[in-house]
Amino acid sequence: MNTLKLNYKRTMLIGFAFFGILLLWQVYDSWCPTFLTDIFARRMYGLSSAALKEAGAEKLLNVQWIVGIIMACDNLAALILLPIFGNLSDKTKTPIGKRMPYILVGTLVSAVAFPFIPLFFHNNNIVGMIIMMAIVLMFMMMYRNPAVALMPDMTPKPLRAKANGIINIMGYLGGAFATVLGIFLVLSKYINAPDEARSVWIIELPFIIASVLMMISAFVLFFTCKENKIAEEMKEEMALGEQMAAVETPVDDDAPMSKANKRMLLAILGAEFLWFMADNSIGTYIGNYVIYYLKSASSATMILTIIGGVASVAGFAVAGMIADKIGRKWTISAGLAVTVCAMIVMCFVAPSRTVVGEHGELAFPKLLFAVWAVKGFGMALVHNCSFPMVVELCSNKKIGRFTGFYYAASMSAQTITPILLGLVFKVSLAWNALPVYAAGLFALSCAVFTLLVKNIKAKKLGNARGLEALEGD
Repeated sequence: MNTLKLNYKRTMLIGFAFFGILLLWQVYDSWCPTFLTDIFARRMYGLSSAALKEAGAEKLLNVQWIVGIIMACDNLAALILLPIFGNLSDKTKTPIGKRMPYILVGTLVSAVAFPFIPLFFHNNNIVGMIIMMAIVLMFMMMYRNPAVALMPDMTPKPLRAKANGIINIMGYLGGAFATVLGIFLVLSKYINAPDEARSVWIIELPFIIASVLMMISAFVLFFTCKENKIAEEMKEEMALGEQMAAVETPVDDDAPMSKANKRMLLAILGAEFLWFMADNSIGTYIGNYVIYYLKSASSATMILTIIGGVASVAGFAVAGMIADKIGRKWTISAGLAVTVCAMIVMCFVAPSRTVVGEHGELAFPKLLFAVWAVKGFGMALVHNCSFPMVVELCSNKKIGRFTGFYYAASMSAQTITPILLGLVFKVSLAWNALPVYAAGLFALSCAVFTLLVKNIKAKKLGNARGLEALEGD
């Protein structure tokens, strides 16, 4: 029996890249859609934020399609740039590695631009705010693909599901940190306050702290992971991993991709497109859903995120072991099925009638905490196994390109879904269209993936145990 072992220490250090990515995205997704809703509604109706809240749902729902377009434009740029930077990093050769130059430049520019988003919003400068959002997204795309490609660069194929679990746990720690900030710096306190009482620091601090931590995480990665040295040391293990890959036909750089592998790739990417359509709709609009539909404090959104994050960490911790037993396909299918059930329950959640806040906020429905825990666990199973399935279908020379394929599918979904759901809101004038929309797309994704993707297990390998499993290379 052949033996491969996962270098846990190095995998955790690579995870610092994902820590910075999810830290920034959590702050961005939690705050920017509400910034856009507030600033567009104020411009269109000439009302203060407090007056808008009392004016009813219709005015706020009518601007969601504009919010969706702005959020989608950022994702459209990502759809174009991610494959480009993936391809470029595959072909790059420098003394510090092929991925690291993109990671360092992307991190620096994103971190500098990020705190200007809330500053322009506070000063009612919508053009400046949108330009800063575009700069952050563009340079994060330079950073994201190469950073994610580092894990498969340094991990043999059969071990990538377990490694991806560790990487995602590190990422969720970043997201959790951003969420804790959001609980103490409550966005609804700024949005619901009279114009003259608004404090810029309530919305500025999360962005500044995220920028600083993102820079620290990038430097930790740079000083601890020497790309070229590790690539040379890993040659034999990577070659052994190729022989054990879970693919229908062997991967060969010198031959066109086989029809069987191509069918599998397209099926995975198609299902991924649908589940990101669903997941991004929730991520984009949950803040507005909580503030404007449930009429609860925005801190409830942050608590939801923490609960979902804890459940996700549990999912990432066990997903690799589950995949070893039943295969990656059935692990993903089970995760999608569990998530569909959670979204169906959410369809029946209604606003509370109990007033608990000083600005008239209503009590948050406790059932949503359970929904978020189930959804977080289910989607962790999905995300943990899906990316390794995609990069399993390519050789080590094309990891950046196939990482680009993976993110092209996700970003195209995230380009379409904010606009589409914004139009659904405009037509239906109903905030509870959100869980119905998400449940339908998750169910369709589950059907596509289960029916079209073949279950192929990696060849048997011996896993290092005990102290050997923790040994560095």
